[in-house]
Amino acid sequence: MELLAPAGGREQLEAAVRFGANAVYGGMPRYGLRQSATNFDPDGLAQAVAFAHAHGVRFYVTLNILPTDDDLPGLSSSARLAQDAGVDAAIVSDVGAALAVREAAPRLDVHISTQANVLNAPTALHFHRALGAKRVILSRELSLEGIAALRDALPQSLELETFVHGAMCVAYSGRCLLSAALAGRSGNRGECAQPCRWRYHLVEQQRPGEYWPIQEDARGAYLLSAYDLCMLPHLPRLKEAGVSSLKIEGRMKTAYYVATVVGAYRRALDLLEAQGEAAFEAAVPQLMQELDKASHRPFGTGFFFGTAQPAAGAEGFSQSMEYVGDVVEATRDGETLVRLKNRFYVGDTLELLTPSGPRAFEVVRMRDERTGQDIATAGVAGTLVRLDAAIDAAPGDLLRGPNRNHCCAAQS
Repeated sequence: MELLAPAGGREQLEAAVRFGANAVYGGMPRYGLRQSATNFDPDGLAQAVAFAHAHGVRFYVTLNILPTDDDLPGLSSSARLAQDAGVDAAIVSDVGAALAVREAAPRLDVHISTQANVLNAPTALHFHRALGAKRVILSRELSLEGIAALRDALPQSLELETFVHGAMCVAYSGRCLLSAALAGRSGNRGECAQPCRWRYHLVEQQRPGEYWPIQEDARGAYLLSAYDLCMLPHLPRLKEAGVSSLKIEGRMKTAYYVATVVGAYRRALDLLEAQGEAAFEAAVPQLMQELDKASHRPFGTGFFFGTAQPAAGAEGFSQSMEYVGDVVEATRDGETLVRLKNRFYVGDTLELLTPSGPRAFEVVRMRDERTGQDIATAGVAGTLVRLDAAIDAAPGDLLRGPNRNHCCAAQS
């Protein structure tokens, strides 16, 4: 199964590639559903694709807004730019967009977005035969049983992709008007303000006596906020169902998030393939602890096993550790050059996050790279420090330390 990771920008792309993604998906300045992400301009896209391909990783571009007629000429131009850059496939959300891409960029494979709400074999087969789609990204409301039935009914030449990790939407596969109605920003046009994560009190005047059970804490009630999806413990079931590609949500997330989640799923998939299901099952608790180290809402399994339980009520983000630095230079003579992200102290136990997994170590000495002076801590993001610690680090490895806030207001 392909492990497909989000690449909201160059840093996230490099993290996804280094930590084991088989493919990445990223956007251009327009026509994608994450307009607030860094995304890739034409020059940046060509460089990103070249980087991915040099490491044997495929690159898919998101052209998945729900387009109007006015959008189609520009979407076609973007498809041509993507084809010229060497992109492997374009993700689109409707028939008109698929036709526009096929005409403008015939060498570009077409993947049908989850926004198209593919739930049945005739729909999937139509996209495949009539529009030449190579892959459909299944509606998030399908169960594992439904996916297996689809796989049996469809030709093997049509790949099936499904989301397995990350934020879930309370609207049907992301087709939501709440943001457009409340904030004037359409989620179907790449500008979602995530109003489903706001706090609400729900009252329905015409249904007396019917109450939505509310659990409220000091911060309020989150009636519409869906639980995050996490299917890592169920990878064998996804394989049995015939899924071709496992998609991680998160083009608005940081490189640290991408590295943590991709690394955990990569190790899980490799263990399942190399040593079998028993070894995989034994490693699941440790891998789930790894996922807890990046910010997330409470985890659930979405609709894979039937109706989502619970469907909503997820509060803010939590994480058990905090992203504190990037390794700039490989360890040499017992020292490692690190660029600070968040404060840590001499005496702290940190973890070095590498593609092979995390390794804990104690910070025994720290020097400011600019002044050469020993320091107990540094508090300005971007500061270069040298750590005297027993680690074997390489550029691209990440450091994480104690989460002194015990929760996080933003995703990291």
